[in-house]
Amino acid sequence: MAGGPGRPAGHRPLHRRHATAVAAHLDTLHQEPFAVLRWGRSARSRRHTMSVLFVTGTGTEIGKTVTTAAIAAAALARGRSVAVLKPAQTGVTAHETGDAAEVERLAGPVTTLELARFPDPLAPATAALRAGLPPVLPQDIAEAAAKLDASHDLVLVEGAGGLLVRFDADGHTLADAARLAKAPVLVVAQAGLGTLNATALTALALRSYGLDFPGVVIGSWPAAPDLAARCNLTDLPDAAGAPLLGLIPEHSGALAPDAFRAAAPGWLAPALDGSDAFRIPS
Repeated sequence: MAGGPGRPAGHRPLHRRHATAVAAHLDTLHQEPFAVLRWGRSARSRRHTMSVLFVTGTGTEIGKTVTTAAIAAAALARGRSVAVLKPAQTGVTAHETGDAAEVERLAGPVTTLELARFPDPLAPATAALRAGLPPVLPQDIAEAAAKLDASHDLVLVEGAGGLLVRFDADGHTLADAARLAKAPVLVVAQAGLGTLNATALTALALRSYGLDFPGVVIGSWPAAPDLAARCNLTDLPDAAGAPLLGLIPEHSGALAPDAFRAAAPGWLAPALDGSDAFRIPS
């Protein structure tokens, strides 16, 4: 029998030995920055890489948009062409600024595309139903990403809320779209208490879908981190089975665009086109 809504057929828990093997493989990829995030047309043709990256989070309001903007800014600084796809923008009216436009404001000249906009600040499936509008389907997302990919070095697809938030009445999620697109998924997480469990569950879900999971970015790193946040710098990679690839300082979205663009590469690891000087605080 096929899996339930939002769950692939043959869904099974990830056993400990499998998780260890995946973690070891991802650690190897971290040592040699993974090809999928080393963008550029010449690199892609030579190494058969993809240039589409989905960005999800362990929840809502944790810094996905500012993280997407930082990755875009870092790529632009290296001369890449960037597109930002927001499949479903919720909680914003027709005349308000959406997440894709905010990425463009902070990062600079990127191509932006929204597939749908729903006014209620709810999960996309519920927001679409309440608005009397058709939902966004996984194939819509994958097809839009492929079209943007044909003319850009990097396509960033920013989800809504967490990974398994429903996009339609059948329970399809961002994970289904990423699987159709055959694209990796970056996870944005919180810094403090509670993030280990949420990140581990998101990582488990990604692997149950067979999705590549390059790493984690903390979407709002506090200026004065508490004990839990400091410990999580060590514990998060273990919980996720994937490296910590970035720390976005809190309130970064309030910076002037020029200051944001100048600072963004320093917040990210080289695997995300960040600075070679990037270090996790000890």
